Amino acid sequence: MKVKIVNKSRFACPAYATGLSAGMDLRADIDSPIVLGSLDRAMVPTGLYIALPAGFEAQVRPRSGLAAKKGITVLNSPGTVDADYRGEIRVILVNLSKEDFVIEPGERIAQMVIARHEQIEWDEVEVLDETERGAGGFGSTGVK
Repeated sequence: MKVKIVNKSRFACPAYATGLSAGMDLRADIDSPIVLGSLDRAMVPTGLYIALPAGFEAQVRPRSGLAAKKGITVLNSPGTVDADYRGEIRVILVNLSKEDFVIEPGERIAQMVIARHEQIEWDEVEVLDETERGAGGFGSTGVK
């Protein structure tokens, strides 16, 4: 599938690292480092603008290495870029660690996955069909 992209950043377009990768890394398109203190958040520009086809979204997700090693994650994970959005893709990063984290220009800050989705129509009813689980919520299916 081909997707139109306007790349106003100083960096190459996002690309898959391997033949089986689901996500492409997004880079911080900033002129100078951003210091993200403990529990601080920042909306980091990427310099990328895309036009997805109808029925698709771009999901912006954390990079596992930043999350595991530094406590840096995407605050609204996964963030959704809708097919009709034409603005710059920005990443809302949050520092969940106790130490400052410095975002460097060009740093890989998140990953983007393109995913198909459906739109639905509601069918209002008075009662839903019964299931084995029923209304059991969090933890109701057991521990093991």
